[in-house]
Amino acid sequence: MAEITLLDGSIGQEVVKRSGDRATPLWSTAVMLDRPEVVGGIHADYFAAGATIATTNTYAVLRDRLQRAGLEGRFEELLEKAAVQAVAARNTHGSGRVAAALGPLIASYRPDICPPHDEAKHIYAELVALLEPSADLFLIETVSSAEHAKGALQGCAETDKPVWLAASVSDEDGTSLRSGEPLSALKPLIGEFQPDAVLLNCSRPEVISAGLEIAKSFGRPFGAYANGFTRISEGFLQDAPTVDALEQRRDLGPAAYADFAMAWVAQGAAIVGGCCEVGPHHISELARRLRAAGHRIV
Repeated sequence: MAEITLLDGSIGQEVVKRSGDRATPLWSTAVMLDRPEVVGGIHADYFAAGATIATTNTYAVLRDRLQRAGLEGRFEELLEKAAVQAVAARNTHGSGRVAAALGPLIASYRPDICPPHDEAKHIYAELVALLEPSADLFLIETVSSAEHAKGALQGCAETDKPVWLAASVSDEDGTSLRSGEPLSALKPLIGEFQPDAVLLNCSRPEVISAGLEIAKSFGRPFGAYANGFTRISEGFLQDAPTVDALEQRRDLGPAAYADFAMAWVAQGAAIVGGCCEVGPHHISELARRLRAAGHRIV
């Protein structure tokens, strides 16, 4: 049996649900200004469910997104608040690791407006420098193109901490990035930068297995954490969208999601967890299934 790293699940969506606030383009970021304990409680719930990773609520803590909301001056404060909550939850739990989330610049699933790599690398490098004291590893999330991957990986080049690269694939074809490029287009970059793991994230679980067959060829530990959206809607691909434009699935409860994730483990995945709309109950069921199958969660 295998050693499996169990990621947490959705952070941003959980914050929106628990805070009771109206969804905004900043997703879950603003809640950290007034009620950071909401984020800490989510981390604690995932550790209690069996996760061994706390992903910082920094996916959308980016200067470009904060500027639109008039909050750019609180950039470093928000990063620190997010890191403090993740570290405190890990320390209270007594084990686990903190993964510093590095989200897409400008917008998710929009490779058409992603800054060129020679510009993006400086933006990511600043994030890495600010988060490094709290991070056990860096998690580059929802990578939608090779250009996006290159800029983010270059931005992580100076850290000695592990770097995990997570790519988002097409809702219809798990072998294609959201840019339309083949997932295999990442292979030269993975060979050059040698990230410590390659994952697929924020994609429909039905398409993950096909993508993992490609990820196997990259020669790095691999895994996946899918979302629970019906699809990425056209409405969400507009400027400054809110999560109201995305529809939660009703057929992806904890047992159904665990079925998908256990199939990824059978393919050789060493890291599994959940993304948007996959919550603590899903992670608890997945932890139970992993242990029942004789795997060791690390």
